Amino acid sequence: MLRNILSVGGYTLISRLTGFARDIMLAAVLGAGATMDAFSVALRLPNHFRAIFGEGAFNQAYVPAYAHVAEKQGQEAANLFADRLFTVLFLIQVVLLALALPLMPWLVTLLAPGFKEDPAVFALAVALTRITFPYLLFVTMVTFLGATLNAVDRFAAFAAAPILLNVGMMAALSVSFLFPSAAYAAAWGVSISGLAQWLLLYVAARRARVSSRLVRPHMDAGVRRFLKAFGPAVIGSAGVQIAIFADTIIASLLPRGAYSALYYAERLYQLPIGLIGIAVGTVALSAMSRAIARGDEAAANRAQNRALAIAFVASAPFVAAFIAVPELIVAGLFQRGAFDAQASIASGTVLFAYALGLPAIVMMRSQVSAFQARGDTMTPMLVALGAIACNLALKLLLWRDWGAPGLALATAAGAWVNLLTLFVLGLKRGWTTPDPRLPGFFAVVGGAAVAAGLFAWWLAPRAMHLTAALPFQPLLIGVLALSAAAGAIYAALAGIGLKATGLFRLVR
Repeated sequence: MLRNILSVGGYTLISRLTGFARDIMLAAVLGAGATMDAFSVALRLPNHFRAIFGEGAFNQAYVPAYAHVAEKQGQEAANLFADRLFTVLFLIQVVLLALALPLMPWLVTLLAPGFKEDPAVFALAVALTRITFPYLLFVTMVTFLGATLNAVDRFAAFAAAPILLNVGMMAALSVSFLFPSAAYAAAWGVSISGLAQWLLLYVAARRARVSSRLVRPHMDAGVRRFLKAFGPAVIGSAGVQIAIFADTIIASLLPRGAYSALYYAERLYQLPIGLIGIAVGTVALSAMSRAIARGDEAAANRAQNRALAIAFVASAPFVAAFIAVPELIVAGLFQRGAFDAQASIASGTVLFAYALGLPAIVMMRSQVSAFQARGDTMTPMLVALGAIACNLALKLLLWRDWGAPGLALATAAGAWVNLLTLFVLGLKRGWTTPDPRLPGFFAVVGGAAVAAGLFAWWLAPRAMHLTAALPFQPLLIGVLALSAAAGAIYAALAGIGLKATGLFRLVR
């Protein structure tokens, strides 16, 4: 498991680093004003639909179903099962694209109603979203092929695919003089990268002999099993997206720049989510699904406990950093060009609020896997909807007085409600059996993270003073030096503590 997690995490790290380079270019060129707000909506709209119908719901229902068919009927039957689902998914995406393009003004109005007050921004958002929306078709096919590769323990290509999104956008921005504006260049970069990602996954699937083709759909037992799980998974994934939709809608009603503050802060806190949470959850779901398909509950429990421990030890330093020095992190990465100090303060405050829910979000994927691996997508759906109701109620309560940070704080609270509810239900059903060493593990790692965060807070002004005179990127170099120092403190304290207590075996 650890080797696969490191493989996924390694490519995800490259993806996130290239993503930061992309966002640095976006911040320098588009800043944090109305143009960036319009592009953010254009990027987010296809991602909403992808998360609902593709990446989220599909993985949750597909991987356990594929593992079940392969275990019980053999690989040839699993490939036929995949072909039939590929055909259905492709046809749905084509219809969705055909409907969305002419209805784009209505969709943008639904997503960002505040833009209607500024016709120029609204028109730009509509034009950019029409360019980016075909990305949904490509990335949904990428998600399907990636899920099939994950089900046969091939994780690298799918984890590497998002790198092409970042490279494509940076390449387009570098020749933005060929487009009406830099925003149009970025939008075209998004769509072209979707095609590149599909080609990468298609080649990888061909090499693994699990590529899919269009066939006549047929409702066999495997497809019915998938659809039974897929419906609740769609609703559950839609619930998460409803919360993000709410952020987008409410942020469009706030002063210009609020949406951009959410965007840049979210990009930072998504780093550990993608690097750790998704990587651990992806590998855990695959391992648990195979264990349960062969009736080995003990192996499934071991996989889940290892996943929780790895997720916590890897995410704790991010939580500490985002709470201790959030504005400095934003400034070091983005403060240049059109992105000024005020934008750093706004995004840093949002990042602090997001960080309060980061441990729950990172560990949630492993907890959800206990249900998904057993074919139960109904329970996570109901829990997600309950958490989203809490999330939305808090957003409506906080947004007027707290602005964008209030929206992020509501997201954090909803994540904790989701995680704790799943944990309690898993205990009651006997699907979650926590290792008795986990509380001690959390205490040791949490203590090391708190100590590292306090050290970063104390060292921050001193590090910035030392690097202030540097001729090139003093803020960025200061943040990197501070991160290295605090990270070394965390690694040393956590490593010593875990080895001294014998708890290191939980993550080996």
